[in-house]
Amino acid sequence: MSGARERGAALLTVLLLVAVMTVLLVAVLDDIRFGLRRTGNAQALAQAQWYALGSEELARARIRQLDRDGRTTLAGGWNGRPFVFPIDGGTMRVRLDDASACFNLNSVVEGAPNQWVRREAGVRQYIALLLALDFTPARAAAMADALVDWIDRDQVPGPAGAEDPAYAARGGGYRTSGALLAEASELRAIAGHDAAAYARLRPHVCAQPDSALSPININTLTEDDAVLLAMLSDNVLDPAAARRVIAARPAQGWDDLHDFFAMDAIRAAGLGDDAMQQLRLATRYFSLHTEVEYDGAEVLLSALLDSDPHGSVRLVARRWTHDE
Repeated sequence: MSGARERGAALLTVLLLVAVMTVLLVAVLDDIRFGLRRTGNAQALAQAQWYALGSEELARARIRQLDRDGRTTLAGGWNGRPFVFPIDGGTMRVRLDDASACFNLNSVVEGAPNQWVRREAGVRQYIALLLALDFTPARAAAMADALVDWIDRDQVPGPAGAEDPAYAARGGGYRTSGALLAEASELRAIAGHDAAAYARLRPHVCAQPDSALSPININTLTEDDAVLLAMLSDNVLDPAAARRVIAARPAQGWDDLHDFFAMDAIRAAGLGDDAMQQLRLATRYFSLHTEVEYDGAEVLLSALLDSDPHGSVRLVARRWTHDE
């Protein structure tokens, strides 16, 4: 009996060892399988990112093609139009937009980093834009003051503005940035710019990388951008009249700014020096939006490109997310 019990114990021990080894083997195989899958996913993601980076070169080439003797027009229907490219193992969707048909939110100040001060010309234009979008005069003034206070160097609020104490009193209190806006979406953190106001403003504003007054290409404006012409005229030219001006643009765009300034409606609007200097025949800033699907991986790239008059196209900003 003793020998049978010992043989039974030995058999049980062997069975337990086999079970343990089987569990360990399954765990090891699972680790190997998941490791291979992670490696494959990482490789697919890296390749998708390389394809997305390659779209920046495509965009640079396209921007150079769009420069026709110092002019950028809507010929070819490129603005906002998605182009789909087949790639091995997936597709790449690329969209190029004119990123200067907007009011530069950073133009309400002037100076240098850590030394930003209020720029009256930019503030007047922001208020004019808000009025063209049917904000009340009091609301427009308060929003403009709050935007200046968000960026400027001091803690002295404008007449209807807000500095650090106002934001610290909010739930989850925070402070003003004291720096130029990196994205238009930062407006949502600024006093007076609630969700409804932001939704109304967003199609017409941007955060360019400097504080210059907005360089606006009259050859790429659409009728939806009429409020920008109204803004530049301090609303002497109302949005309806501005739409008629844009609709009267020659099919291939204006060849000369003098032809634009000679239009009856523009002469009657009496554009100031700042506004006249902001108007362009070519686009400076372009935005690139790229979506890549490759071997199960998905990548999204948003970029801002700066085209100078000498034909150089410089990357200003890149993010691996939506531009919001």
